[in-house]
Amino acid sequence: MSKTQFVSKRAPVFKDIPDEKWNDWRWQLGHRLNTIEEFEKVLKLTESEKKALNAPGLFRVDITPYFVSLINPEDPFDPIRKQVIPTSEELQPFTGEMEDSLAEDMHSPVPGLVHRYPDRVLMLITNTCASYCRYCTRARLVGDPHQSFSNEDFEAQLEYLRNTPQVRDVLISGGDPLTLAPRVLERVLNSLREIEHIEIIRIGSRVPVFMPQRVTDELCELLQNYHPLWLNIHVNHPNEITHELALACDKLTRAGIPLGNQSVLLAGVNDDPLLMRQLVRDLVRIRVRPYYIYQCDLVHGAGHFRTPVAKGLEIMEALRGHTSGFANPTYVVDAPGGGGKIPLMPNYMIAQSDNAVVLRNFEGFITTYEQPTNYTRPAKSLTDPYKDLGNEGQEGVLGLLQGKQVSIKPEGFDQLRGRGGVKHRLRADESKWKALGKGDQSQN
Repeated sequence: MSKTQFVSKRAPVFKDIPDEKWNDWRWQLGHRLNTIEEFEKVLKLTESEKKALNAPGLFRVDITPYFVSLINPEDPFDPIRKQVIPTSEELQPFTGEMEDSLAEDMHSPVPGLVHRYPDRVLMLITNTCASYCRYCTRARLVGDPHQSFSNEDFEAQLEYLRNTPQVRDVLISGGDPLTLAPRVLERVLNSLREIEHIEIIRIGSRVPVFMPQRVTDELCELLQNYHPLWLNIHVNHPNEITHELALACDKLTRAGIPLGNQSVLLAGVNDDPLLMRQLVRDLVRIRVRPYYIYQCDLVHGAGHFRTPVAKGLEIMEALRGHTSGFANPTYVVDAPGGGGKIPLMPNYMIAQSDNAVVLRNFEGFITTYEQPTNYTRPAKSLTDPYKDLGNEGQEGVLGLLQGKQVSIKPEGFDQLRGRGGVKHRLRADESKWKALGKGDQSQN
């Protein structure tokens, strides 16, 4: 680790808590703050925050004592504060919002399992988090005790995986898997490892950020029994990288667990190119590789966090060439309607022809790369062993390039082109809107 140390913080209200309690993750989880009275012992709430905290039906609020201590109590615009303490802006609807903006429910063959991509699935195993992000993409499920996952749901997930051999990669999420009791987490990992065709297990967790005390030696010993296992954390701002998080990441990497980071681009939190550059540099200092920057999803309550896509591209311009290549995340829009992650990059290829491509670099330097004139496809003896026979019907653009199909037609395409008449066209439109979570549009 760098000689420059990250700091530790503890709010004055917690100064008399013995270290053995403060460093106990169960104490942190059991003493989360969620009321106006509790928050006002740490910071002075704004009227907007009080209004939100008093609002009925508000998405769940819970913040660990550790994480709330990272907030500057004198700054109403503090970037950590904005992520976890609601404001009245959260109560405002906005154009384009959806309950399930990623259409996860549409790609869920059994409760809690999302099979969007050919060879991997998302497995939701809890609706509990250590703290709750105000822009949560699964607010329809997370934090709601009526949406909990049962043992029957878990067994149905396992049965689906056993019978779907093309799945080789399982991402465990929720909620946050690292809030589970150790014996429950071990049962999940052990059950997945018993399925022969599952090669990779991944965990998505913000627990190391919200509650680094959870990353104990015992947890690391448990996780390293199930390699290859990868873990992605979620850091949005340099202020979240503390001495405690650095120690937690050090323990995980020493256990052989590769770490990545997923950030969400949030207005008023990290929508600045130089800030993001510092974030990725600090992440690699603690051996966490920047993985994704997400465009904020179209979920209720997140409208005030959204930025133009151009802001994300501006940030990518500030990273490529200005810091190490492995510190450059991929900027993605998780497409509304279930289209999956679509990567976006500044346009570094200006033009192309059969003879050359015209390229620019991060400085604006423009050059050409001469195309080969004698390129031939690789021999079938090289490519045949790697043909994936498990993706029939899901080749997409790759299928066009490989000559497996000549076109891709959206569902209902022929009817929309007029062969089915007006009634078919209206039905197709109605199905499209329902699939996107818009509800019944027939009266519009």
